[in-house]
Amino acid sequence: MSTLSQVYTEYPLNLQQIIPLDFDSIATVPDSHAWPDSDGFESNDRFSIPTIDLRDPDAAKLIGHACETWGAFQVVNHDISLNLLDEVESEVRRLFSLPTTRKLKALRSPGGATGYGLARISSFFNKFMWHEGFTIMGSPTDHAKELWPHEYQKFCDIMEDYQKKMEELARNLMRQILKYLATSEEEMDWFGSPGSASICLQLNSYPLCPDPRRAMGLAPHTDTSLFTILHQRTSGLQILKEGIGWVSVRPTTGALVVNVGDLLHILSNARFPGVVHRVVLKEAKQRYSVAFFYAPPVDFHLFPLALSSGQIPLYRSVSVAEYVGRKAKNLDKALSSIRI
Repeated sequence: MSTLSQVYTEYPLNLQQIIPLDFDSIATVPDSHAWPDSDGFESNDRFSIPTIDLRDPDAAKLIGHACETWGAFQVVNHDISLNLLDEVESEVRRLFSLPTTRKLKALRSPGGATGYGLARISSFFNKFMWHEGFTIMGSPTDHAKELWPHEYQKFCDIMEDYQKKMEELARNLMRQILKYLATSEEEMDWFGSPGSASICLQLNSYPLCPDPRRAMGLAPHTDTSLFTILHQRTSGLQILKEGIGWVSVRPTTGALVVNVGDLLHILSNARFPGVVHRVVLKEAKQRYSVAFFYAPPVDFHLFPLALSSGQIPLYRSVSVAEYVGRKAKNLDKALSSIRI
């Protein structure tokens, strides 16, 4: 069976779309990274996404309603310890504080999916983002050895522990979502097998910017996954809410942000919006975040489930591998290309 990492090898990028700017040597925002319409970076701060306690007896109902109305929510009492979140952030800071020459030793290959580099969506925009990332699918050992030839084990142990804990949380959230959709877990035959999901850990750094109003941290996009679980401690994330506009997702101590991706949008037959989100550079300091992407195995065929009487499916059946490929080739038209 193919892996998510292997699927991406079929959609190589060129080095210009992978190598980040040497942010340490930059005193001004270059034209290549200057985005127009800085006023458009503002958000409507009268609104906020729901916060849900996973121990609430009505958690499934609350999660489903948040997915339906917002496409995003924050979750507390998720059983990911604050100590682990602190350790992960400490390792993320250690990684991105390395000199650029060292980080480039772990650069993603043009046909690769893991390692150091620009956000993969960069190739779809005519301006670069003020961002550097490190992608992990499976073990991070090979790339970590390039960064720290003799001090890589702590990083690997913490990231592997975090991936394991996040997958447990993702399975819990998925169980609640299926309950809300009145869908049997048996219809997702991969779901009962721990370790069978396609998972990806994305470490993000948004370096201190000399002119934040001219730069974009991460351009507007939807995620490919069923959903994404994000840990953030600095503001900057915004989601696009229909009828309202951009809404800031304010960090809450101990909370994790969950947002609906394209695959869950398909699975729910468009009941759940795949939420458009972006990152703006609102604070005059370096911002870090860690995103965990959760999806079925790449050979699993996804299609709308839990259709009510008389309701027709809006999307045809599609394998995860095919959809990832469609998204890799056309960021904005992947969904419409499988619409019935």
